[in-house]
Amino acid sequence: MLREKPIRSVLLALGLAAGLSAQAPIVQPGAPGQKGKTLSPQTARTTLPAPAEADVSFMQGMIHHHSQAVEMVELLRTRGQSKELRNFGERITISQSDEIEYMKKWLADRGKPAMDHSHMDHGTMPLMPGMLTPAQMKALSEASGPQFDHLFLTGMIQHHTGALVMVDDLFDTAGAGQDAVLFDFATDIDNTQRAEIKIMQGMLLKEKP
Repeated sequence: MLREKPIRSVLLALGLAAGLSAQAPIVQPGAPGQKGKTLSPQTARTTLPAPAEADVSFMQGMIHHHSQAVEMVELLRTRGQSKELRNFGERITISQSDEIEYMKKWLADRGKPAMDHSHMDHGTMPLMPGMLTPAQMKALSEASGPQFDHLFLTGMIQHHTGALVMVDDLFDTAGAGQDAVLFDFATDIDNTQRAEIKIMQGMLLKEKP
């Protein structure tokens, strides 16, 4: 019984210290010669560096680019004939839908919109490299069976090739692609779409004349 009181005192002291530590003020250092600023936990968030303009444009453009690929797969679900191609299309739409959400978050975290409104023309974004024209999308939406499968494959190869151009343009722009997260993301897009192009080219070779 004699040891309980010291133990309780130690535990109480530790608990009090932990509580004080949890509520300790967060001080943002000031400029040389200036006092620091006390921040609340809600405002004491690490500020991300301002992204390069080319990085922002790449993400906004790629969201637009990916969105058309998802739209193409929507058509594939009801108009395509090949089960192999439909399964492949589902993989595309799952990965690109996830990437769209990732890009939106990347932009939002940096205070940027998901769409560049300054580049909009009559309420629509301009076509990114490789994107299907309205005429191509119309032809795709009106086709069915083997004809649709062929148009889908040739169109998606064109689409993926355009994404590779976008990545190349990003890395060829001075000061762009320096964000480590964006660099890895763009590199992954390049690798994935190159691999998918090879798969689709193989499917085209298996088409009957």
